[in-house]
Amino acid sequence: MRALLSVFALAALVSALPVRAEEGRISYELVEADAGDFAPGADRLQPGRAEPSYAESSYVESSYAEQVAFWQSAPASVPRGIASYGPFRVIDAAHAALVDATDSRSPEQFAALLRDFPDVSELEMIECPGTEDDLANLRLGRMIRARGIVTHVPAGGSVRSGAVELFLAGRLRYADPGSEFAVHAWLDDTGRTPRDYAPNAPENRRYLDYYQQMGMDAAQARAFYAMTNAIPFESARWFGAEEMARWVSLDRMPGWPKTRLTLSQR
Repeated sequence: MRALLSVFALAALVSALPVRAEEGRISYELVEADAGDFAPGADRLQPGRAEPSYAESSYVESSYAEQVAFWQSAPASVPRGIASYGPFRVIDAAHAALVDATDSRSPEQFAALLRDFPDVSELEMIECPGTEDDLANLRLGRMIRARGIVTHVPAGGSVRSGAVELFLAGRLRYADPGSEFAVHAWLDDTGRTPRDYAPNAPENRRYLDYYQQMGMDAAQARAFYAMTNAIPFESARWFGAEEMARWVSLDRMPGWPKTRLTLSQR
């Protein structure tokens, strides 16, 4: 399961990044790993792909207000839409938005959305805390890719945990300045993590295979997967669009860095 709570509430931030909270300040663990752990031997990432120079683990303290100011200075509005399908909102004939966590029903709900609105070609990722069902989430990502849908995270949009897999599924992937991402290792229903399985076990291969189906080569898939798994399930690694661009190829949308949609509040 890759499910991460919202950064918009203090309790949620403490849950996502738990170490301690004292006098309104939050300490969270920033877990970083050497690039050599990601690409052993001669398997190096190509120019333009992630080749981070992370060296050590550290603790970073910041207040909740500082975190919100840094990541959520202009949070994206959640659209009302013209129709709802589980966590999806249809904005207009060509645009849908993801505004909640996905679960086992999400592939069927998305299929119904596409049946009723066949011209939807772009998924706006607004408030995406993750998933309650990893296998269904990967099926959903393959549906997005097979349909050739574009994924877009506007300024203030938040894509966390299993929702990152959905962002990667886009035929084109746009992430505006001011968008945020968060990753961490998964935890299955038996309490095991990726490290509890052999590297080539089905539990790990399904993610590596998925990343390659989304356009990564084998070395890049291993590097990205290792980066996410370096962070415990109970914690998270937060980063913005520039960092995401070091790991995967991002596209520049017309008029970038401006967002293309004005979304209304609930």
